[in-house]
Amino acid sequence: MTRLRVSQRLADDQVGPMDHLGIRQFCFFGNCIGGSFALKLMERAPDRVVAGVLSQPIGHRPENPDVMYNSGLDWAKELRTRRADVSMDMIEKYLHNLYRARADFVYSVSRDFVRNCQTPMLVLPDDTPAHAYQVAIDIASLAPNADISVYPWSKPPELKARTVNRARNFLKAHLRA
Repeated sequence: MTRLRVSQRLADDQVGPMDHLGIRQFCFFGNCIGGSFALKLMERAPDRVVAGVLSQPIGHRPENPDVMYNSGLDWAKELRTRRADVSMDMIEKYLHNLYRARADFVYSVSRDFVRNCQTPMLVLPDDTPAHAYQVAIDIASLAPNADISVYPWSKPPELKARTVNRARNFLKAHLRA
């Protein structure tokens, strides 16, 4: 399965419950890899995702290209203790298709898509090995209807509370629209 098919299937899996529940349009809050999922949903269902918050989005780091692949191997060990039917070969193929097959940007969509994406989004950057600050800056810089919070936004507690409130207000404003 290619990276493109992996991200398309994940997007379809996320739209499925909305269809089942009869929810036509919705906002999306994506934390970590959820930012990549949000962007894929914006691409696959642009008329359904009315706004998105991308909190600490993951993305490719050219200076550490296997950081996401290796972090996936870390959680795979715990998964295999609960699921003996999932082989390391299956996990490695999945991680390869997700993070190595087209190692660029946010893994799920192209920069060109983000440049042309009209969906309003709020980006909450981070700067850890898995959450590249530059990726958050790139998303906010490319997307024509994107806004970005201060960094770091999670400390001190007062700033974190203001940022959470800002995200809530952002989503509420777009739900009303």
